[in-house]
Amino acid sequence: MKAKEEKRKRRHLRVRKKVVGTPGRPRLCVYRSLSHIYAQVIDDAAQHTLVSASTVEPAVRERALSGGNAKAAAIVGKLLAERALAKGLKTVVFDRGGYLYHGRVKALAEAAREGGLDF
Repeated sequence: MKAKEEKRKRRHLRVRKKVVGTPGRPRLCVYRSLSHIYAQVIDDAAQHTLVSASTVEPAVRERALSGGNAKAAAIVGKLLAERALAKGLKTVVFDRGGYLYHGRVKALAEAAREGGLDF
């Protein structure tokens, strides 16, 4: 199992060489565990998290039965988009965190797009 996580971390570092969040276009970063999914919008220049959402929050737990499925990821994506738009963030750059753009990561990204974020 460690080898698999090490490979993901290497992929993430490779992606992070190119994907950088700026104040005008922050980075939407995704972390996926077996039972939850976490997303945050980060300004890398200031090293500051602007907005975050996850399946651990009570607002998401009420609407999703499980935190580890695509439905819960979509709820997190919409919630993150709402919070970002409330802060005046319209465009972001997507950082999939070394994960494949498939399943929960894809559901979160598409829901964030539907919620009004551009990337």
